[in-house]
Amino acid sequence: MTLIRSATRADVGTILRFVRELAAFEREPDAVEATAPMLAEALFGARPAAEAVIAERAEGPLGFAVFFHNFSTWTGKRGLYLEDLYVTPDARGQGVGAALLAHLAGVALDRGCARFEWSVLDWNADAIAFYRKVGAVGMEDWTIQRLSGDALARLAGR
Repeated sequence: MTLIRSATRADVGTILRFVRELAAFEREPDAVEATAPMLAEALFGARPAAEAVIAERAEGPLGFAVFFHNFSTWTGKRGLYLEDLYVTPDARGQGVGAALLAHLAGVALDRGCARFEWSVLDWNADAIAFYRKVGAVGMEDWTIQRLSGDALARLAGR
């Protein structure tokens, strides 16, 4: 049976390892800039930016999810946004991802969230099929927009 538990500061090394493995899977192995101290502050500091849960069995950690709240003016309620979901290759197909999603769906309901949302790479057919199987609907009319680096600084006038 898979146990889903809230991450603790002691899990930061495992979370960072999973983040790096996820980046490699997503074909961006050199894109991770986060460090253990950065994650510790972001997840467990005075003003946490996000939360994390760990999926584990007797053999150890098998995956994780990082999430935070967003807000919908249309519903007047917060939502839960899943930033990262990762399951180790050996544990895939064993219900670990489903357990993580089900846990977070419960968190969303317990906290009165109107929505539970996430993004998925368009080439990740296995993940998309899995998400459709649990009832997720793709937002075909929406695209993600991002500002970072120099473009972000330019827009801010800095």
